[in-house]
Amino acid sequence: MVGKIKDREIKALVSMVDDPDPKVFREISGKILHYGEDAIPFLEQCMERMDDEALRHRLERLMKDIRYHTILHALKKLVLKDDPAELFQAWIWVSRLHYPDIDQAAIDGEIEAIRKDAWLEMNDNLTALEQVKVFNHVFYGVHRFSGNMDHFHDPDNSFINRVLKTRRGNPLSIGLIYMLVARSLNMPIMGINLPEHFVLAYMGETIDTESLQMQYDKPLFYINAFSNGDMFSAKEINDFLDKLDLEPLPVFFEACSNREIILRMLNNLVISYDHAGEEEKKADIAAIRDKLQ
Repeated sequence: MVGKIKDREIKALVSMVDDPDPKVFREISGKILHYGEDAIPFLEQCMERMDDEALRHRLERLMKDIRYHTILHALKKLVLKDDPAELFQAWIWVSRLHYPDIDQAAIDGEIEAIRKDAWLEMNDNLTALEQVKVFNHVFYGVHRFSGNMDHFHDPDNSFINRVLKTRRGNPLSIGLIYMLVARSLNMPIMGINLPEHFVLAYMGETIDTESLQMQYDKPLFYINAFSNGDMFSAKEINDFLDKLDLEPLPVFFEACSNREIILRMLNNLVISYDHAGEEEKKADIAAIRDKLQ
């Protein structure tokens, strides 16, 4: 009964979206926005019956506002926890910015296929370096992931459904799929928010060379997922920062949070849409990014 009442309320509001008074439309839009994605099917039905281009544009904008509001609300909750499952869901929501009908079941199936192939090659006796070498063979050799050098700024490099389909992406997206699958295999791999290049780190126990004290959850070595999983040390990060004329701050060597990763993803999209000259999309993504900071 409650659902039927809500549907009638939404229908009544949608029937008034063609009101010529901008003030009335703003008030109606605000009420429709309150119903969130439940209102979208009614707006789509209304748009199918509408011939007026200005009104169709009005409805399209309203549906986009609803989706963006829903996505922002979801992201605000998901970035609070540094959990791989939360990060995965946050990436799904970001991908819905461009692909609202994304099929999560298909994405789950793709991730599971990669995980299973890697799991079959693993055993409990492998060292950390050996684990990564085996994983690299499956990830790059069997499943053919690689960096999208030819179209580096393509927005599709940031959407999980497209990266899984094309097996191409930017450093962040390739790194995230690598990390999410590896973490599902209990490999302690985390993201490193390095300037101009996102990389990964294999975390573990190490001894501090100055204090000679054991340290936990510290990078043992680093992984460049964009470059076929090449492994490297902190010295290479120092050299990289030196070329950029940047101070080697601790944050450039330590694991980053889900919030930092999603903010970097949104910023990548802002840059991509800027390169494509799509100012409206650029502004929309920038608005979401800024509200998450």
